[in-house]
Amino acid sequence: MHNIRLVVSDMAGTCVHDGGEVEAAFRAALADHGVEASAAQISAVRGASKREAIARLTEPKYGKDSARVEAVYASFKSHLQRVFTREARPVAGAPEAFAWLKQRSIKLALNTGFDRDIAQLLIDALQWNGVADALVCGDDVKVGRPAPYMIFRSMELTGITNVREVLVVGDTVSDLQSAHNAGVSMGVAVLNGAHQREQLSQELHTHLIDSIEQLPMLLGDEEIGRAHV
Repeated sequence: MHNIRLVVSDMAGTCVHDGGEVEAAFRAALADHGVEASAAQISAVRGASKREAIARLTEPKYGKDSARVEAVYASFKSHLQRVFTREARPVAGAPEAFAWLKQRSIKLALNTGFDRDIAQLLIDALQWNGVADALVCGDDVKVGRPAPYMIFRSMELTGITNVREVLVVGDTVSDLQSAHNAGVSMGVAVLNGAHQREQLSQELHTHLIDSIEQLPMLLGDEEIGRAHV
């Protein structure tokens, strides 16, 4: 029987469908500033705060240029707002999984590498205001994933003090790394997001599941989830 009192869920690619919109926004923003990046390079920075991701992608061309990072980030936000928020939809089964958690008094915190202005646009588009007990964004902490601070901030906001009562679920290597760095009880990766099984299975984790739709099944019977490890 689990003792989970808080689920910390990543957004894009985990509970919010990402049909390539985030990668497309990265590509368009970088192209606006004369930077080319491969799909592999963009994939490698998924899960990090978007400013940190852009800094890493622009450094080969511009070095550590904070003004350039801000300019590219502004382009990224513009491209994303035009597409991602307009076409936002939940991953199949995510609303039902969240309702299952609420029925059992398990708190939910949404975490995202987006800044709050983009995250709130996404929440509004999904009509998810009030769905989560907390929302922690990339600009709420000084250092984003794989550092554990977004998870710790989620615990602060929900009144959870024991990391052994926390489950973290995400779709990237950075999600799993931050879960490990926070020392949470369960670090869960979904296999229908940005990173593939081959990448995710190399990181420390407790479970790999097909999608967040299986979260209730996982918490109801951990052995079912462990069959995917």
